[in-house]
Amino acid sequence: MKESIDGNALVFCEGAFNTPNGKTAHGLVRFTERYNVVGVIDSRYAGKDAGEVLDGKRNGIPLFADLSAALEHFNEKPTMPKSLVIGLAPDGGRLPAAAKKTIAAALELGWNVDSGLHDFLTNDKNLVDLAQKKGCRIRDIRKTPDRDQLHFFTGEIEKVDCLKLAILGTDSAIGKRTTAWILVHGLRNAGLKAEMVGTGQTAWMQGAKYSMVMDSCINDFVSGEIEHAVVSAWKNEDPDVIVIEGQGSLMNPAYPGGFEILAAGRPDHIILQHAPTRKEYDGFPGYRLHSLPEQINALEVISGKKVIAITVNHENMKEEEIAPACRAITDETGIPAFDVLAFSAEPLVELVKKHLK
Repeated sequence: MKESIDGNALVFCEGAFNTPNGKTAHGLVRFTERYNVVGVIDSRYAGKDAGEVLDGKRNGIPLFADLSAALEHFNEKPTMPKSLVIGLAPDGGRLPAAAKKTIAAALELGWNVDSGLHDFLTNDKNLVDLAQKKGCRIRDIRKTPDRDQLHFFTGEIEKVDCLKLAILGTDSAIGKRTTAWILVHGLRNAGLKAEMVGTGQTAWMQGAKYSMVMDSCINDFVSGEIEHAVVSAWKNEDPDVIVIEGQGSLMNPAYPGGFEILAAGRPDHIILQHAPTRKEYDGFPGYRLHSLPEQINALEVISGKKVIAITVNHENMKEEEIAPACRAITDETGIPAFDVLAFSAEPLVELVKKHLK
């Protein structure tokens, strides 16, 4: 059993696994240093392997119909969970009412509960009282810290002299965080010191040491919190590369994001995540996805920096279609394109190494 910060965890993702609304669970199934994920709840895939459902590769993490089925499986085993983690990431970050029954049952067992949604469990007196009675913990990852704990932008970011890369996207829920982690691990495997700066709740749940949660941060402090995370990573770790996770996308109608990272994180270069088959913004039929050249131009005009690579999300594509899609992107934009999830991060790492300071 691997070591982790918070031990064995069962991930709740009922009705959303292998959909964009399950992206927190997907991140935890693929990689996390915070938990040892031992199972996922989604009745639609009960009895299947989470890695096989998600990526076509078995990873030994079983899917269960409900909490009772998971308890029966883990009974008297060393893999019995000690935490329930909410793996849902629905539009608006709202908690489905039915999920509270499972949360209450987990607290009754004395399990800790972590949630990254906007509906804060710590605002529910019944759940808080139950946790206190059972001696366990509830954490709302998206709950904004008190203002006296937040940072305002200072300009100290200009002292950071290592390579800074921003992984931005052409849409929300498109794989920016996954690509960022794969690149960080690829850089480390190549012998470089690389740090991930997380900007969402899932990156924190995956163990990103330097993180802030951008979409719940008070607006006045967003830039300062991004700067503080990047500067802290640089001061404490002396990295060769800092990879900053993107949020939303520049022209997404519901989740406009990226400008704050460009303005406050001051990346040296941009890597842009794109799904070639996606035609409309995620969850918003009728809102046409701006073309790849339009999005590249907007990012470069705003930041004054170059998009040095396109990373591909191969959703709704067959394996044999991925490489031609990458070539087509390069033909259209003149920028090299890679699918680091389907293949490997090595070619992208070699590209990044050319930009090291």
